[in-house]
Amino acid sequence: MEITLMQGILLAIMCIIVGLDFFLEAFFLFRPLMVSTFTGLILGDVTLGLTVGALIELAFAGLTPAGGTQPPNPVMAGLMGTVLAYTTGCDAQQALALCLPFSFLGQYIILFYYSAFSFFMGKADDCAANGDTKGIRNINLLTMAIISVTYGVLAFLCAYVAQGPMQAFVEWLPEVVTHGLEIAGGVLPAVGFGMLLRVMMKAKYVPYFIAGFLMTCFIDMPNLLPVALLGLIFALIDFFGTKQRQADIKAAIEDAGINGGDDNVGI
Repeated sequence: MEITLMQGILLAIMCIIVGLDFFLEAFFLFRPLMVSTFTGLILGDVTLGLTVGALIELAFAGLTPAGGTQPPNPVMAGLMGTVLAYTTGCDAQQALALCLPFSFLGQYIILFYYSAFSFFMGKADDCAANGDTKGIRNINLLTMAIISVTYGVLAFLCAYVAQGPMQAFVEWLPEVVTHGLEIAGGVLPAVGFGMLLRVMMKAKYVPYFIAGFLMTCFIDMPNLLPVALLGLIFALIDFFGTKQRQADIKAAIEDAGINGGDDNVGI
């Protein structure tokens, strides 16, 4: 299937918005699941966007910016994963493997901008020394505009202008390569989730992990509703458990006389 000019423009506008959100980390619209869903909505296949986005989100779950490091770009991964699946007809696993070069391209461009924006630091220091808040505001607005517009231009070029060569390239790939890409795409979510577990896995979270493993491997579920309900149950247990512990601590403090008491006690 082909992407029309209007769809290409809408994808560019969408990437301008989520690219700005990625710069500000405001609403986390830049996550692959959200970008793929928006892309599927624009292309008229929301189910495809959700399917591809969920797989890419797992692969990128453990890839988050830390300090000065910049991981592969999630916006381009979510966008191009869905675009490739839509235009070439490949499955979600193959789309995940094929979208990685575009993700790396976005990563390198953002790293270039972060280095180039050091040019503005001298001007920002001068504005700060002179109390020029308007100048600092303009510098921030300019850098945000540069990044967000770049996302839009990059999305339009990759999704609309280059869709013909991309489709021809995927069709040219031999079966052994496409099968390898499918296997790699199936493994990447496990790698991404494993990276996330290395950071988040603690003893108190082991029961949740076991429950998820049990549901995935041994219980046949027709849809995601049971998973959502189980997640809600865990959230409520944790919420009310934390609330009860706080109440117990407060009661213990009051019983011990720490919170208040006679003014004449002590010296």
